Amino acid sequence: MQALEGIRVLDIATVIAAPWAAGLMADFGAEVIKVEMPGRGDAFRAMGPLKDGVSIRWPAMGRNKKCVTLDFHSEEGKKLFLELVEKSDVVIENFKTGTLDRWGLGMEVLRKANPDIIVTHVTGYGQTGPNAKLAGLGTPLQAFSGMTYMTGYVDRPPVSPPFALADYVAGLNAVIGTMMALYHRDYLKGKAQEVDVSLYEGIFRMEEAMVAQYDLLGTVRERSPMPSGASCPIGTFETKDHRFVILVCSTTRCSCTSARPWSGPTGCRDTPRLRNGWRTRSPSWTR
Repeated sequence: MQALEGIRVLDIATVIAAPWAAGLMADFGAEVIKVEMPGRGDAFRAMGPLKDGVSIRWPAMGRNKKCVTLDFHSEEGKKLFLELVEKSDVVIENFKTGTLDRWGLGMEVLRKANPDIIVTHVTGYGQTGPNAKLAGLGTPLQAFSGMTYMTGYVDRPPVSPPFALADYVAGLNAVIGTMMALYHRDYLKGKAQEVDVSLYEGIFRMEEAMVAQYDLLGTVRERSPMPSGASCPIGTFETKDHRFVILVCSTTRCSCTSARPWSGPTGCRDTPRLRNGWRTRSPSWTR
């Protein structure tokens, strides 16, 4: 028996973050019903790269899901959807905030169909706040979080990750929030909850050190190809045979061990600059 066997999830989302969250739940045994619009389906089905005109990414995103089509704009489609809601545990959606309400499928309607339904929203900016009504995609929202500004080299333009990092982080947060809501409902016997996930906040949460640095020290973290200020030596170094090695020494012991080839077996005892205080204050010695 798998961990989520007996849990039914309605995946009415498109593209990456929310469908990926539903897919992770399917991987652990949840029954996931993928609901798509007739005639066009999930846009992710057509995203490249393609082989023989077919997306090679879709099988990974759509695996373990049962796919059906429903038109939420029609009364019959809404009726059938609410019948599915009656028999399900979770709805995962990523429409722009307010869209389900506009279609007549807001929280009051869903809860009337099933008071125990958990609804997980994944949007660009969340369900509340000044930007809640705006649409948002992962790459621009990585920039909104501050991550893009800090990534790259100080004398060059900022760069974005080569894959949809914000979407996948949001997908993980959506799964975590949904699992908490299931625990609250089924184990603690509480009321069904809404889960609110935004694409940028998951990245911003990981920048806590930069936020504290700005708040307490007044320092803006500038672009850097590697983390700075907490580990030394740290960086990507070219070897004699023209390959590359990534070295990160977060502790004095790690630094001393890595330094033995040039500092000898006594390591840090004879090389004060390798000790922790000097290392973290003076990373320039590695340049």
